[in-house]
Amino acid sequence: MANGSNNTASIGFEEQIWAAADILRGNMDAAEYKHVVLGLIFLKYISDQFDARFQELRDEDDDVEDKDAYTEVNVFFVPPEARWKVIADAAHTEEIGTVIDNAMRAIEKENKRLKDVLPKTYSRTELDKRRLGNVVDLFTNIQMVEHGAEKDILGQVYQYCLQKFAEQEGKRAGEFFTPSCVVRTLVEVLQPFQGRVYDPCCGSGGMFVQSADFVRHHAGNIGNLSIYGQDANPTTRKMAIMNLAIRGIEADLGSYNADTFHNDLHKTLKADFIMANPPFNLSDWNDGSLNDDPRWKYGLPPAGNANFAWLQHMIWHLAPGGKIGMVLANGSLSSQSGGEGDIRKKIVEDDLVEGIVAMPTQLFYTTQIPVSLWFISRNKKQKGKTLFIDARKMGTMVNRRLREMTTEDIAKIAATFQAFDDGTLEDVKGFCAAVSMEEIARQDYILTPGRYVGIEEQKDDGEPFEEKMTRLTGELSEMFKRSHELEEEIRKRLGAIGYEV
Repeated sequence: MANGSNNTASIGFEEQIWAAADILRGNMDAAEYKHVVLGLIFLKYISDQFDARFQELRDEDDDVEDKDAYTEVNVFFVPPEARWKVIADAAHTEEIGTVIDNAMRAIEKENKRLKDVLPKTYSRTELDKRRLGNVVDLFTNIQMVEHGAEKDILGQVYQYCLQKFAEQEGKRAGEFFTPSCVVRTLVEVLQPFQGRVYDPCCGSGGMFVQSADFVRHHAGNIGNLSIYGQDANPTTRKMAIMNLAIRGIEADLGSYNADTFHNDLHKTLKADFIMANPPFNLSDWNDGSLNDDPRWKYGLPPAGNANFAWLQHMIWHLAPGGKIGMVLANGSLSSQSGGEGDIRKKIVEDDLVEGIVAMPTQLFYTTQIPVSLWFISRNKKQKGKTLFIDARKMGTMVNRRLREMTTEDIAKIAATFQAFDDGTLEDVKGFCAAVSMEEIARQDYILTPGRYVGIEEQKDDGEPFEEKMTRLTGELSEMFKRSHELEEEIRKRLGAIGYEV
């Protein structure tokens, strides 16, 4: 049974977990040691889940070793040699790495969903076994099953650690992490209550987790969602499987990692909701073998940039009443090169673009490229119109490098889309505008929100124009005078050391 029942952690201990896990790093690269940390978190979680079910069965005098008694309630069966007590007892032995690796193998053997998913690299020499034992001790004293009113504790720890690893890995983090505020914006606008949810480049599964959280927070049943996805990176796919398993989310991520363009694992899928943050401006995605692919209904995307390949792939997979929310680099809004302008024009003319949101800068660990959110709908409520939102001034800086959209920012964007759908939206200068297809055509099918929302109206400060101009020109004159004085001072000082300007 899990130790430490008198030391059960509550919500908000993510920092403690991270600080402890960070001591494992040593000289190990962040990209490597994240799998060590996330694997340990996962192992402790399924052990606690198993222990809780084990106790239930014992209390009911049922067979505690009946595997079906666990799987029927969506709990992974943990064989005796993989149970946390075995790991905790070995924490301060030289064999702790081997014990954990063996536990991972035993769990995979008993649970087909986890086959070849769990990390089994704890016995390698680079991993300091004393530090590993200290982290095992910490986990031993934290019970991670859901308790009281606080749900999904471990899921939050897992997500917190993903975010911290994204900070450390910088540009490489784009493969597995989309900032949660960006995902939440997509989810709050799309409102995926039920149906098939698809992400063709799912990373660590953030889109699916946020969709499930949205349903839960609205008193829905996540069983009403069917989850589909795939990812080309094998280690990222494993993180996604663990991330979803921790949260009790059933998902079809295909039976292996695969490139979505060349090996679509869900060819016949028509999804109700598609959410994605594909790699920005991906080059060399098509070697020519995809030139005649039926997905390019609106035109062959240029081989040097996959933005419109991703967009058309998703449109191809969209159900008749389906919706898409995706992140794209701002270049996709106005580019005319490689036929992108013609593709964008045809998509607009097909009345698919429901809305475009220009996002603030500095939201991503991975890039400073400005991005926008595209919302596509097969069955728009406002036919022939597109909503443009300029959200570039939104968000709050959380440190010198990173900005986050606040809950209020996200709610405002979602409410604006709702008002647009309801036909009650009033344009707000500098923020939002509902625009006809004819106006978009006059703008040569460029979809940059700033073109349509205009400039925010300035509040009248009550100062008469003539008085204001007299005051401002006086201030400017003083500045000019001061600048000349500074210029003369600089000349003198340079001259004193033999330099003439």
